[in-house]
Amino acid sequence: MLSLTNHTLEKLEVLLKTAGYKVRYEKGNFKTGACLLQNSKVIVVNKFSNLESRILAIAELARELEFDFNLLDDKQAAFVHQLKQTNLQL
Repeated sequence: MLSLTNHTLEKLEVLLKTAGYKVRYEKGNFKTGACLLQNSKVIVVNKFSNLESRILAIAELARELEFDFNLLDDKQAAFVHQLKQTNLQL
């Protein structure tokens, strides 16, 4: 289970940045807390969401992404494996 802290959010952001994704915080009418723009590596997160919603939304998107493990260090690779094995509870 992911802890719902600023540190976890930062780990997710760094992981996505290392994998070539850009995380942006914007206002918008999101049905979920975040979305992946089609045909690009940009993730848009609702800037009005609370910390818990941001982490859960980004983690859910990260679980669906394919990562190039050659770009990641050992800790990040382990974090990706942990994410993909964790069932998030909303």
